[in-house]
Amino acid sequence: MDYKKAGVDIEAGYKSVELMKKHVKETMRPEVLGGLGGFSGAFSLNAIKNMEDPVLLSGTDGCGTKVKLAFLMDKHDTIGIDAVAMCVNDVACAGGEPLFFLDYIACGKNYPEKIATIVKGVAEGCKQSGAALIGGETAEHPGLMPEDEYDLAGFAVGVVDRKDLITGENIADGDVLVGIASSGVHSNGFSLVRSVFEMTTESLNTYYDELGKTLGEALIAPTVIYVKALKAVKDAGVTIKGCSHITGGGFQENIPRMLPEGIRAEVKKDSYEVPAIFRLLQKTGNIEEDMMYNTFNMGLGMILAVDPADVDKVMAAVKEAGETPYVVGKCVAGEKGVTLC
Repeated sequence: MDYKKAGVDIEAGYKSVELMKKHVKETMRPEVLGGLGGFSGAFSLNAIKNMEDPVLLSGTDGCGTKVKLAFLMDKHDTIGIDAVAMCVNDVACAGGEPLFFLDYIACGKNYPEKIATIVKGVAEGCKQSGAALIGGETAEHPGLMPEDEYDLAGFAVGVVDRKDLITGENIADGDVLVGIASSGVHSNGFSLVRSVFEMTTESLNTYYDELGKTLGEALIAPTVIYVKALKAVKDAGVTIKGCSHITGGGFQENIPRMLPEGIRAEVKKDSYEVPAIFRLLQKTGNIEEDMMYNTFNMGLGMILAVDPADVDKVMAAVKEAGETPYVVGKCVAGEKGVTLC
């Protein structure tokens, strides 16, 4: 008896690392010390020593049951972008710059080419956010997971000068809400999605005129990474008063997280075009509108609260960064929460 016969292929692990090295290398920053393969990732903090009061930020998350879609479509090159996005967007939401990222892949069996493809997506997400991929872990779990399945999660660390922290505490009556478009469902609500649509190859390959693509293509679209857009707003001289990453729990749960007591957010549902994938989901699943807004991002992956005088600057900066912004509502005095109108 040996480890390979027990279900763990050490040689496959070595091959996975070799295959992923070229993708990891593309994410390097000057602060990264050492190379891939050490017991820990090393990152110099020399570059942040000029901050008045540097604050470290962290975020950890996974892709949820969206990985099931990757299995069914046998498409593994973008799910890593989702894993990075879910973490770095949270860091950026606090005003921070993502510094580095680590991934964790648990699989039933290590297929080196598949693992390298997953990590290629992780590296792409890191490049989009400016974070270095300084380490990770691939764990083979025979008997615990089916051989052709895996789970993917990650951990990001960022930094912000305390004076630039986005806390929401100064949001006031009259401040404007600017939403930034999502690419679709992103990485939340897939348990409901999988209950609405039959998860088969035939179903996922079905073309819908209203989507302009197949169902699978619409659903697996990677989560937008908003790091550059938020940095562009900051570089435009705008103080973002509050920022909400619209993830699990949709509008109802996430928008109040940025609000101080005594302030209510009013979001106008007709202020932007809800993407077709959400209309198809609602119609096919006969889902109540409140449940849609309480589960999905409904086409807005990030919502900012800014001073009315800064709206034009915000809109221009977000567009310049390649994203699509909308003025979607305002903040008013009242009980903390959200009103959809």
